Amino acid sequence: MNYEKLFSKTAGHMRPSEIRRLLRWATQKDIISFGGGIPDPKNIPKEDLAEITKRVILEYGEEALIYGPTRGNNILLEEVIKFMGKNGIKVKGVEELVILTGSQQGLDLWARVLLNPGDIVFVEAPTYLAALNAFAPYQPNIIGIPLDDNGMKTDILEEKIKENIRRKRKIKFIYTIPTCQNPSGYSMSLDRRKHLMEIASKYDLLILEDDPYSYFLYEKVETTPLKAMDNEDRVVFMSTFSKMIAPGLRVGWMAGNEKIIEKIILAKEVADLCTSPLSQYIAAEALKTGLLEKHLPRIREIYREKRDVMMSSLETYMPNGSKWVKPVGGMFIFAWAPEGVDTELIAQKAIEKYKVAYVPGRSFYPDKSVRNAMRLNFTYPSKEQIVEGVRRLSQVIKEEMR
Repeated sequence: MNYEKLFSKTAGHMRPSEIRRLLRWATQKDIISFGGGIPDPKNIPKEDLAEITKRVILEYGEEALIYGPTRGNNILLEEVIKFMGKNGIKVKGVEELVILTGSQQGLDLWARVLLNPGDIVFVEAPTYLAALNAFAPYQPNIIGIPLDDNGMKTDILEEKIKENIRRKRKIKFIYTIPTCQNPSGYSMSLDRRKHLMEIASKYDLLILEDDPYSYFLYEKVETTPLKAMDNEDRVVFMSTFSKMIAPGLRVGWMAGNEKIIEKIILAKEVADLCTSPLSQYIAAEALKTGLLEKHLPRIREIYREKRDVMMSSLETYMPNGSKWVKPVGGMFIFAWAPEGVDTELIAQKAIEKYKVAYVPGRSFYPDKSVRNAMRLNFTYPSKEQIVEGVRRLSQVIKEEMR
């Protein structure tokens, strides 16, 4: 049977994730993986989570083990409001919040309720690959805005906005990761943040702010969330407990205008009814008991040391003509091999011959124009694996240059 003819047009625009494809290598013991955005599994607070889980099941019983409200558990919603408040983000109440099955679900639901074919979406270039994959099935026109040390070049963004307004194109939103941007590691300066907010106001635009990494800062940089600067209800904010506690919980959240959140909730009802109540109770207890507050400084220092080991290893082993960004936080180093090296073409050889995995950088660009970039995760492997993995990676690249 020809199954292809049965698929919808939307399904035809779905693409496999380069990250998910490579993540399967992370479980093989002989592979050093720089592939996924995975927290160090050895430093997940397993004993604390085990105690919390037992207590949740005994205290909340059936409430934690049956279906819950689509918006989310009220206990967690209230804890998230307090947590955001510590970062200067104020919401009116739970009506402006929804709990997500990981922030990735937020990207998917957002695309469902906002995008039509041909709509204009502005993103950083490079940007989060899974966001591009979430938007792509709805066939928008995704326009990348270049980055520098101060984040998205908002002057170029404004020119692109003017150009598309002149062409009478429908601009839907600006997607940004302003702090510890994935994959580049840059953070947006305060001046750029202010300019971005001015642009959104001037041209009546919506901003989707994705913030999974601001909890892992290694340098003193600007971290004021755009949502904390939002006086016109133009910013919808997303974050997740995946990096902070454990990705297996699959708990994130979205905060924004009540009308938008209500539409997201309607889409979520269809998608999964509700995020796991058990996971929500565990996340709420992690906030209430101070586990998160205790855990984050410890894991932040571990990741800072790993970042520095990878930076040193790149300096030692990578061939002339290579370059990379020193990330101010987060989990990744974005690097470029010398011109002429196609990191996508050599990725499979790196895995099979040299037993090292990374994510080719081409997929992080909306126009797929950059061929020699790669994203390297430093939080998952050990320090020893980082040194050896970078040495192997340099061998692959040098072999390609011959």
